[in-house]
Amino acid sequence: MSKSLESGSARASVDVVIVGAGFAGLSAADRLVSMGLSVLVLEGRDRVGGRSFTGEVAGVEVDLGATWVARRHTAIRDLAERVGCTTTPQYNQGRQVMWAAGRRRTYSGTIPTFSPVALADMARIQMALEKLLRTIHVDAAWESPRAAELDAMSFGEWLDRKRAVPATRSLMTIVSKVQWGASPGEVSLLHVLRYIRAAGGIDHMLDVEGGQQQDRFVETTQEIAKRVAEKLGDSVVVGAPVRHIRQDDNGVVVCTDSREIHAEYAIVATAPAHRGDIEFDPVLPAKAEGLTKTWRMGALSKAFVAYERPFWRANGLSGEAVTDTGTVFITFDVSPGDGGPGILMAFCDPRTFDGFDIETRRSRVIAQLVDLYGNQASKPIDYIDHCWGTDSFAPGGPNPAVAPFASGSYASALTEPHGRIHWAGTETAGEWAGCLNGAVLTGLRAAERVGQLVSIEKKSLM
Repeated sequence: MSKSLESGSARASVDVVIVGAGFAGLSAADRLVSMGLSVLVLEGRDRVGGRSFTGEVAGVEVDLGATWVARRHTAIRDLAERVGCTTTPQYNQGRQVMWAAGRRRTYSGTIPTFSPVALADMARIQMALEKLLRTIHVDAAWESPRAAELDAMSFGEWLDRKRAVPATRSLMTIVSKVQWGASPGEVSLLHVLRYIRAAGGIDHMLDVEGGQQQDRFVETTQEIAKRVAEKLGDSVVVGAPVRHIRQDDNGVVVCTDSREIHAEYAIVATAPAHRGDIEFDPVLPAKAEGLTKTWRMGALSKAFVAYERPFWRANGLSGEAVTDTGTVFITFDVSPGDGGPGILMAFCDPRTFDGFDIETRRSRVIAQLVDLYGNQASKPIDYIDHCWGTDSFAPGGPNPAVAPFASGSYASALTEPHGRIHWAGTETAGEWAGCLNGAVLTGLRAAERVGQLVSIEKKSLM
């Protein structure tokens, strides 16, 4: 089991210290231990899992953070299988609901059925995106042809230049809010293209069946992290924010408020912005320091509303909906089965959500669900929400909302080691950046690199 800081001694020595007990950090620790090395994982939160967090509504555990897994996400699936966690398909039977321009309608398929003009425009924009995606180097987008040009404009500016019609713009705004926790005008086009390319293309990123929303974990994603941490035992310490890391030719010293850990190497598995919460000695190079200041986290909130049963299914609806106004902008059905309870998960805009008390947040969400699903939605049996942008430690999510120019100027520092300090985290991935699979892959990658270095040094001393 992971333990609190107070249960450990004030000084410790291990081969590798890992900062962050999300999926990257835990995967790195798991791999290093399998290589016969000693590790200590330090987590600032009072729990493991990072941006995966389990809540409960109407007696059902739900994912307040990271939720879905694609068929092609083999790294996270393998990890989950090893610790006994299972998947269930994301429910998507029936028609979807769309609320646009004050009008409700239903449709089938991934893309809402607008007018023929709007459908043609959406296809045109998607083709233009796919053309650009073919030019993006997934492992180093900032080295792609035209990278400087693509990074000099926001996604919103590009949509303006392409003269996207309002319906297309609304859909792209929803995509931007879900993926980067920001509007299109706040995110670099190059950053957007990098993440879409990493996700396997726009269709794979948006689709349920066969796409990134294919399956959910029955036990929730955080449960995977908990079971990995249990396997690692006392090597995982929670409630231990890292304040300072100093290094020299002989190793690193990682300091919390009450503990000092000596190690050969360190792996920092946090979002780039949160690297800036740590004092480094020697200081980070200018590019790495700039990364911490410019790769700010987006903000996204989620609400879960429970009913006696999933009544929308009986009405031929899938529980998927998109809206262009209000607090809620997309919903999904995460009910455990037809018999109930029925649970709708709603993504909420933090600008009209986070700053209000829970009763106001609840009433705003339910009012929109009534618009989408009818009067039956006005009588929930339970409610829960979570605002990632207001977390007290390491706030923000789901991904960085990187503004124009920041990718070209600083992104090469995502993975470049700082002496004996190596980096991990889903943001540092090439393929699958921005999802759990990417996080696991980067943890394994960092562990392999650091493990080899430790092995070389140990052999040199023999």
